[in-house]
Amino acid sequence: MVKHIVFIKLENNSEENKTEVQERLLTMKDAIGVLQKIEVGLNFANEDRAYDIALLTDFDSKKDLGIYATHPYHMEIVSYLKTVALSSKVVDFQY
Repeated sequence: MVKHIVFIKLENNSEENKTEVQERLLTMKDAIGVLQKIEVGLNFANEDRAYDIALLTDFDSKKDLGIYATHPYHMEIVSYLKTVALSSKVVDFQY
């Protein structure tokens, strides 16, 4: 299994905006077949180093992660995130 984690810092980190981003991210579950599991957490820590959203996704293999990375629906989500995010960080690992 492969875990893909993305942390997102939003330009506007209001609760309403974080919830909107969360809802959009969760739509990937039904749209991308290789995506085995998705979780989207909204940060409540009030620290400068904190990111606003954590996206955790699971895949059966590195190959499936690659399919996800280039999937047209995922690319739509990435394009949207680029309009609302200040920055992001990623970690991928096998378990």
